[in-house]
Amino acid sequence: MFDVFYLDQPTGLFPHEQSAESIHDAQTKSRTEYCWIVNYLCDYKNFDFLYQPLPHQRHQAHIWASQHQQNSGTMLLPKQYTEVNYNLECVHRTKSAPRVHVKHIQGSPDLGDINVRYVSDYMGTMRRALSKVIYEYCWVTADVCDYTDFDFTWHPSEWQPDMLHVFASGDQKFGDTFYVHVPRFLEKTKDLKVLEWFETLHFVENISVPRYPMPVVKYETDSVVPAVWSHEFTNPLIQFYRHDILFDDPVISLWQERTKNVMPLNKGAENVVVPRECKNYLKTQIYDYPYIDKTIQQNRDSQPLDIVFISNGEGNADQNWNYLEKRIVNLEENRLVRVDGVKGRAASYHAAAEASNTEWFFAVFAKLEIDYEFDWRWQPDRMQEPKHYIFHARNSINGLVYGHQAMIAYNKKLVLANPGVGLDFTLDSPHEVVPILSGTANYGYSDWMCWRTAFREVLKLKAALPDIEAEYRLKTWLTPTFRSYASAWKWSHIGAQDAVEYYDEVGGDFDALKKSYDWAWLSSYAFVKHSLLPD
Repeated sequence: MFDVFYLDQPTGLFPHEQSAESIHDAQTKSRTEYCWIVNYLCDYKNFDFLYQPLPHQRHQAHIWASQHQQNSGTMLLPKQYTEVNYNLECVHRTKSAPRVHVKHIQGSPDLGDINVRYVSDYMGTMRRALSKVIYEYCWVTADVCDYTDFDFTWHPSEWQPDMLHVFASGDQKFGDTFYVHVPRFLEKTKDLKVLEWFETLHFVENISVPRYPMPVVKYETDSVVPAVWSHEFTNPLIQFYRHDILFDDPVISLWQERTKNVMPLNKGAENVVVPRECKNYLKTQIYDYPYIDKTIQQNRDSQPLDIVFISNGEGNADQNWNYLEKRIVNLEENRLVRVDGVKGRAASYHAAAEASNTEWFFAVFAKLEIDYEFDWRWQPDRMQEPKHYIFHARNSINGLVYGHQAMIAYNKKLVLANPGVGLDFTLDSPHEVVPILSGTANYGYSDWMCWRTAFREVLKLKAALPDIEAEYRLKTWLTPTFRSYASAWKWSHIGAQDAVEYYDEVGGDFDALKKSYDWAWLSSYAFVKHSLLPD
């Protein structure tokens, strides 16, 4: 029988088998005309090691395939050869290379020949583990993956010995399963900063490993932040959900921290995937974490917000309500309710909040003619602190476009907790302006409404000074201009002037300014000044 050499580990089948560093080394050491190269992972139970080439094949290297590649690691080599003969017979690989198992999850079982805790990134974790092994080749696996149907007898082509072979995790190209040539990996990563820069990455096609479904955590608050704060992460990724679990988890790369993105799964982040590392950055909002991916968020809707129409005797209330009702009926998604005739601004807001079944609700005021194109699928951002969201409205008299008289997405809890302590109910709580047009504010249907609307708004603008935006808007309210209705413009302008006069009279005293909250006081003031009667 010819000499037998192994390149990795002995097979134990031949008492005379020897170690060789390479094929060339085996050919040099061989004392017979041919030599065998064998691999300890192959099944040689029925293999004929007495095989000899035919005379016309004596100059060929004879190579037996495996079920995976042209070369199983089984070869019969002459001292020198000029051709390669790939044998049609197959030598099956039935054994697996050793397995280094990376544990992301606290308390997960030890499934490898060596088990190592994941720390920070894959490259550092793999270098720490592989620097202590004696294997030439090995698998690196992860406890986040399900290997039930994975074939660990896989091996690379003979032309790929120095590559790092990567198996996708589901549809994530940068997966958690690697086939590694240990010495070359350690050499090539010695001065490497991130694994993505590895010189010869080979992403194995058509073979992937499914991830186990990530754990889910339900949160009851209006922001996901408290839930992330209080959760003890034992897994690398958690799906936090407010109402319903989404089962088609995105597969997020765990190769390094910057690839571990927070991923909101739907509008408003009712469902959001949060990596363990996010908690290290968290202060007041999820946006404290620098790696956020919103690519799939806008394609999924969350529970639609209720719409509450608030009216109190406005002349155009029924017209705007009917228009809104027709629009919402066509959508068949948002729940629409009306709150009518509640006296006092804080009381009417509280009534609107009580009428809502959702954590936020769209407050549509009776003077607002809703923009037909407004997207009622809009959602608040639960990755921030709870707040009110103020949309834009177009003022039909002075042409300004900003939050005055606009629709507001109110946070229900914040509304109910506010007794109305400031000049502007909405601005008493955390709030954000959303530069989306919600509609046109038509308040010119009566002299009283024009005066009252202008008076209250200009008081707020005066109180907000010094502020560039407030100064510009105040100037616009006070500048004579003719729009659609002469009477409407007249009383809007008078109301604005009266507000400046009153503000100066009381020296900006807060308690005096807050009287504008009281419809009775406003009515009395307008009657004394102008004999103007309320509607």
